[in-house]
Amino acid sequence: MSKIWQTIKSDIKAVREKDPAIPEGLIGLLEIIFCTPGFQAILAHRFIHFLHTRLRVPLLPRFLGQIVRWWTGIEIHPGAQIGRGVFIDHGMGVVIGETAIVKDNVTMYHGVTLGGTGKEKGKRHPTVEKGAFIGAGSKILGNIVIGENAKVGAGSVVLKDVPSNSTVVGIPAVVVKHNGIKVRDIVRHYSPDSHTANILSVSLNELEKNLQVLKEEIRSLGEQVNIQSKREVA
Repeated sequence: MSKIWQTIKSDIKAVREKDPAIPEGLIGLLEIIFCTPGFQAILAHRFIHFLHTRLRVPLLPRFLGQIVRWWTGIEIHPGAQIGRGVFIDHGMGVVIGETAIVKDNVTMYHGVTLGGTGKEKGKRHPTVEKGAFIGAGSKILGNIVIGENAKVGAGSVVLKDVPSNSTVVGIPAVVVKHNGIKVRDIVRHYSPDSHTANILSVSLNELEKNLQVLKEEIRSLGEQVNIQSKREVA
């Protein structure tokens, strides 16, 4: 019972820290409980998940999940695993599939889908690691991993693993920042003007020269063989 209460406290704390519209004190607490659909959906899911995975109750968890979907606009399959302090802001249109795993302190906005590709069996939904941020309207599909503290830009379609501490955007999503450094800056760092690239350029030039010398030696050797052959025939 203590563990459950600690989990709920973490969920409440996440809403307080990440939603600036929530007032302080008792009024804020009541607003979280009665007026925050993301918190309501996650709280209900914890009970539904217990019925589905621990008690193996048939049908009822899916039915309760449909009621929560109607009430909050958030659809979480009873089998999905949701960590502590997960914050779903606004929430309308969020879909979390059966084998999805959402770890602690993840933030996601409305319209997010943690879905499958339709081609997989078993573990077919994403795993979102601790502290990740999933922007509004993002579609994360398949058995892929969103790394710790990664950020997925709004409207992105993610089909491959996202490294920890990276930011991805686009359709399909690509990494635009890693460890706080923009990818174009990383590319510029290793441009032809850099010391590393110059060393590679010099090495390639030397290799081309050596290859040309080798070709000349082979050609010269071939000519000598032809001359010797002609003398033997004569």
